[in-house]
Amino acid sequence: MPEAVLVTGGNRGIGRAIAMEFVNRGKAVFITSRKPVSVDGCTVLVADLTFPSACDSVIDQIESAGYTLSNVVVNAGVSAESLLVRTTDEQIDELVQVNLISTIRLARRAAKSMMKSRSGSIVFVGSVLGLSGSAGSSVYAATKSGLVGLTRSLAREIGSRNVTVNLVAPGYVNTDMTSNLSVEFKSKVIEQTPLARIAEPEEIAKTVAFLCSQDARFITGAIIPVDGGLGMGH
Repeated sequence: MPEAVLVTGGNRGIGRAIAMEFVNRGKAVFITSRKPVSVDGCTVLVADLTFPSACDSVIDQIESAGYTLSNVVVNAGVSAESLLVRTTDEQIDELVQVNLISTIRLARRAAKSMMKSRSGSIVFVGSVLGLSGSAGSSVYAATKSGLVGLTRSLAREIGSRNVTVNLVAPGYVNTDMTSNLSVEFKSKVIEQTPLARIAEPEEIAKTVAFLCSQDARFITGAIIPVDGGLGMGH
């Protein structure tokens, strides 16, 4: 059966860049989006992955279409800048549901298929903040830190089935999500980044694609920072 790649949240930002990188490499690419969208070269599956059944449904659709799931990139996520004492219960629930719980559910379903086929790669898109922390990002950072434990534990669970599990931890990236940050904040980030700039989405995408390639078959349980040195030492 032909192989397929699934990228969650592939309709914009980092996720779209990842999807297009796989398209350019000749892969059959499926992406998820909460709303109907059109992305060149991709099959769009409209799904809200916070619903318990949605993760199973998305992968069932891909396999029912006659594909073997070779790579899953769990990129969908949300952020909210707020001091913890000012963070509402609703914000906490959304961050945990989107960034962590839905990721765990999707990884569980993907792992079942990949263990059966004895091949595959799962890549989680985390954050430098999940390693270094940041004032005003306590809940967001906590969800991204949770992905580190998920990555390393799942890598140990399914490595014997020839399935790799890794995490990419971007720094600040030039996307719609960061476009709302103040000029002063961006300048501060750039000052703290040894490479003296923020990343472009395509730079994250190429690292993800490498981890899903045959060249990376002996890499698993790895946390790969793509942050210009911003979080080094963590």
